[in-house]
Amino acid sequence: MSGAERVIVTCALTGAQQGKEANPNLPLTPAEIVAQGLEAWRAGAAILHLHARDPAGRPSADPAIFAAIVSGLREAGCDAVLNLSTGGAVAGIPLDERLAVVTELRPEIASLSAGGGVLLGRFDERRGAWAGDRFVPLFGSHAELERAARLFADCGVRPELEVYHAGQLNTVRALHARGLLAEPPLVNLVMGIPGECTEPTVRNLAFLVDQLPAGAVWLASAIGARHHFRMLGAAVAMGGQVRVGLEDNVYMARGELAASNGQVVAKAVRIIRELGFEPAAPDHARAALELEGGDG
Repeated sequence: MSGAERVIVTCALTGAQQGKEANPNLPLTPAEIVAQGLEAWRAGAAILHLHARDPAGRPSADPAIFAAIVSGLREAGCDAVLNLSTGGAVAGIPLDERLAVVTELRPEIASLSAGGGVLLGRFDERRGAWAGDRFVPLFGSHAELERAARLFADCGVRPELEVYHAGQLNTVRALHARGLLAEPPLVNLVMGIPGECTEPTVRNLAFLVDQLPAGAVWLASAIGARHHFRMLGAAVAMGGQVRVGLEDNVYMARGELAASNGQVVAKAVRIIRELGFEPAAPDHARAALELEGGDG
């Protein structure tokens, strides 16, 4: 199937929320993250989305920890595109600290939330109370977000714009219209987080995709076991890219915890191939995104 269409698989190895209480196989230390990153890359992930944790397992924006992960992957021969997170707002890490990986490490890609904030939580009918009820501030103004976008541009780092609901696409289009986004814009449509986040349905995904700037490369991240792999098929059929990994979903199937990120990527690749596509190699991803190389 050398002539098959290619799909870029991103693997989000670990995040800024769950720990080993959710799945003991979730990688936390740099060594664990490197080991699972290598496995995910070998299984077919062209892009690795990286968060960092401190020695106590707490979310961290320390560039030195990110650098240790990056060097560990590169020294092992991994040529995947590395996407470093500037997230961590949910963990309360200040914005300036989160942006330090952009200025100090200058990766090929880094995440950039595209909005003011999101109200999270769901009403637990059994308990009669709200669960996970909190507001996560992202940017306090359009001007602050524009400064962050300019910082990415000045450092030659491609932003992966994290979009949690349709209103944030107004911001993406505004940044694009002002020439603040390198071509092609890269947008991650995050669906399924309880609260002010788009429900993961095919109809909603089609609506979001229709609102993107012309020529944008997009991927879909469906959070949680119920929708994680189902929405993958919809994204591929609609011409999008996909994201999987233990940051977004710790299960392989109902009631079955994933053994590793590599196992999750392998399942995603099987689905992609059943649909008549092939996983993209890192070099293909770089060409599709017009990246120039990075990692400092």
